[in-house]
Amino acid sequence: MGHKRRNAGPRHYRPLGVLLGAIAGGVVFGGAVATAKDGLAADGQALVEERCSACHQKEADGSLHRIDHVRKTPEGWTMTLFRMRQFHGVALSDEEQRTLVRHFADRQGLAPEESAPYRYVLERRPSVVEEPVNDGDLTVMCARCHSVARIGLQRRDADEWRRLVNFHLGQWPTIEYSAQGRDRKWWEIASTEIPQTLGGKFPFKTDAWTSWQAAPKPDLSGRWAVAGHRAGIGSYGGTATIAKADGGYRITYDLTDAAGKPLKGEGTSVVYTGYEWRGTGTLDGKPVREVLAASRDGGRLDGRWFLTRQDEVGGTLHAVRVGGNDSRILGASQSFLKAGTSARITLWGSGLDRGEVGFGPGVSAKILSRGPTSVTVEATATVDATPGARSLTVGKAKSDGFAVYTKLDSVRVEPDFTIARVGGNGGAVPPMTAQFEAVGYLNGPDGKPGTEDDVRVGPMPASWSVEPFNDAAAQMEDVKFAGTMGRNGLFSPTGAGPNPQRQFGTNNIGDLKVVGTVVDGSTTLTGTGRLISTVQRWNDPPIH
Repeated sequence: MGHKRRNAGPRHYRPLGVLLGAIAGGVVFGGAVATAKDGLAADGQALVEERCSACHQKEADGSLHRIDHVRKTPEGWTMTLFRMRQFHGVALSDEEQRTLVRHFADRQGLAPEESAPYRYVLERRPSVVEEPVNDGDLTVMCARCHSVARIGLQRRDADEWRRLVNFHLGQWPTIEYSAQGRDRKWWEIASTEIPQTLGGKFPFKTDAWTSWQAAPKPDLSGRWAVAGHRAGIGSYGGTATIAKADGGYRITYDLTDAAGKPLKGEGTSVVYTGYEWRGTGTLDGKPVREVLAASRDGGRLDGRWFLTRQDEVGGTLHAVRVGGNDSRILGASQSFLKAGTSARITLWGSGLDRGEVGFGPGVSAKILSRGPTSVTVEATATVDATPGARSLTVGKAKSDGFAVYTKLDSVRVEPDFTIARVGGNGGAVPPMTAQFEAVGYLNGPDGKPGTEDDVRVGPMPASWSVEPFNDAAAQMEDVKFAGTMGRNGLFSPTGAGPNPQRQFGTNNIGDLKVVGTVVDGSTTLTGTGRLISTVQRWNDPPIH
């Protein structure tokens, strides 16, 4: 029960044509949705009656067996419909599947509070390490095969969870004989304790869902202030304009990076369940997808964008509406300032054209340019400016996450563990990269590095190298064969397939120590992390 599961970079590329087609026909990442002229495809309930009710019979209360007793995310419903098509031969066009996903997600989705703890898997965030579930045997019984998030993004009562257990045993009859199954009374636990635990932890009926069903759903059209960060590249910000289009929305981005380089983008989206934004488009000329969540009042969007074919490559995205009386700071072009130096810093947000700009004692700010969604200053820290965490202020707006430092106390490589995957080399699956940052820290009040009270300064310019993680990696010459580390901390794995130049003709996998070196004045600091470059992922569902 003490182990942690690692979710390292699931990918959207699927070599199986039928799987790719089914998933593409499921969750709509933007684009037009069914309209009245599409006939049956436009009517979700009619499709349910036509395509589903033959097997899922009506119960005494009029509900359909199984279907009407489950709540899921759009991705969860996509996986269900794929299984119906693939395993049970249900005849659905891609357009009909898209209609059903939207129908089910709107009627039987998750409330914002219910999906919030597990958004990392929907946003395809790489390098997430899940904590074990502390309820009975759930970690061993359920999360040894898939993520905790896959369980947490469903809602059922105990009886329906029991039916899911029965399905698991019918679909994978050897499950109770596999590792961590045969060492316990698997069926007894799975059929009695587990459904009750899941029904209590993730019940079908909740106050949160009842409240969200009754709540008015926000119109997200309008002008938005935007900010975010892409690891290895830096921060960015600007504005986005959202307009209604074809049953969804159209969005246009006008952003700049930390150096002032323009980043243009545009795309379309569909919003499920009243808040689940799924978009597709381009950013800086590259095809991207977006997974965002709108706040209950429709005043904020938060989530992540990523490259369509490389979902480990992407960045955070935070947005608030422009206008109104409130001022908000969403982000800054850099998160630190060294005592005795000056830097040009841009703050992004809403209502930033009024009020004094402040970085705390010992730091002055000369305004260079200013508007409602950004303010650029020349910030200067005195030599004796007190080091530590600071709050940025613009008028009444306040944001934490800024630091002043005299010298760094330590450097950490972030993430401290992640996975890359070989690929390409004539194969169907491209390689999966891994991105690292060298982040400077100050010791906290306890005066010790590596403790919870440390102050995060921010990503620093660094030089990068890799070493064997252990003796076995050295013996197999993993550094030579596994891949290369770029100047900005991006690891690129070597091509897939057996390599006759390696011992045993094995793949170009490797177990590596990642070393980030930062020069801070006359001091050189290093941080380390671990990277396992492994084989391709062949089965890649929307939720692992």
